[in-house]
Amino acid sequence: MKPLAIDLFCGLGGWTEGLLAEGYRVIGFDIERHRYGGAQYPAQLVLQDVTTLHGAQFKTAALIVASPPCQAYSYRAMPWTRARALPPPDNTLFEACFRIQREACAAAGRYIPIVVENVKGAQPWVGRARWHYGSFYLWGDVPALMPIVRRATKNRGGSWFNIGSPGQTELGRNPVHEGVKIPIGSGIRTDKGRSAAFQNYDQLRESLERGVKGFTPSGGPLGKNVLGCKHGSRSKARKAASAQIAKIPLPLARHIAAVYYDQGHVCD
Repeated sequence: MKPLAIDLFCGLGGWTEGLLAEGYRVIGFDIERHRYGGAQYPAQLVLQDVTTLHGAQFKTAALIVASPPCQAYSYRAMPWTRARALPPPDNTLFEACFRIQREACAAAGRYIPIVVENVKGAQPWVGRARWHYGSFYLWGDVPALMPIVRRATKNRGGSWFNIGSPGQTELGRNPVHEGVKIPIGSGIRTDKGRSAAFQNYDQLRESLERGVKGFTPSGGPLGKNVLGCKHGSRSKARKAASAQIAKIPLPLARHIAAVYYDQGHVCD
């Protein structure tokens, strides 16, 4: 029997795609169904508030992965006074992941690993991450050996894409890492080292390094929203773009899945 993996806050299923590719059975949990055009969650989906779950339900799982919402952490990492003046964020969703793991382990009588993904800006509030893959920061049972993050380069048309090995661009730097998603049509240009969203590559790099997964809230000091969206924050178009940006990179998901696959078979 295939090992079982649980995907909490599963969204469009970035974790799940990697788990399925490595041979797992996967059940995803989210408070809403993400379906945008042809993009939707690729496995069994349970619509339920993750905070209401009890880990004993997952005593047969081989692995738990989770990507709790990052917006509160990302906003507090922004360099404007209003963000810095906010009270500490609510860590309930982040902490629920580890509560569920503890309950699952107790019910199973064995250890069940968990990997939780969020942004760099979460670190002041939840503790230092154990690893990061571009702007995707990881907590929990992160394997000692992790894939090398290749840097992005640009094509002849001036747009960024994720191929190649680390190296220098014609500007002498690589500000965008694989795993940081900059959507097509975002308004980012590479001509003369400037963009419609950022004044220069340094600002773009700094924004990405703060862990905002390729976007800055509309109207912020860095200028126009990098998504290029003119839609409200609750619109379906904005939700679709955000879901795509937050999606776990397939190389990262497959690596984590492969590391724990044999352990999962032992548990069956």
